[in-house]
Amino acid sequence: MIIKGRIWKFGDNVSTDDIIPGKYKFKTIDLNELSRHVMEGIDPIFSSKVKPGDIIVAGRNFGCGSSREHAPLAIKHAGISAIIAKSFARIFFRNAINIGLPVIEEKELYDNIETGDIIEISLSDGKIYT
Repeated sequence: MIIKGRIWKFGDNVSTDDIIPGKYKFKTIDLNELSRHVMEGIDPIFSSKVKPGDIIVAGRNFGCGSSREHAPLAIKHAGISAIIAKSFARIFFRNAINIGLPVIEEKELYDNIETGDIIEISLSDGKIYT
């Protein structure tokens, strides 16, 4: 399977509170509502710009913080097709795998791409094409 999408680049230590602020998690479990607030802690209008198939590329420790299961669910529901990071918080990594959201640890890509670039990911062999 090949995933092709536009990159959204984020830095190190993106927490589950950055991904979906707790004030929304405790108000609703409706994924349509939660996905409208994805990445709001970093980019308040991210959800209005993201398109189905887009890909997040991040630095180290993506998904750190609480074990909020809503974080990967809201990302996937917003249309993100995969996340590539230098490293992931282990609980976020497991939660993403459990819901079928591809997560790939890759240390070199981050320094060679920018938001808006298009990449392809081959899930069958794990290769990333820029």
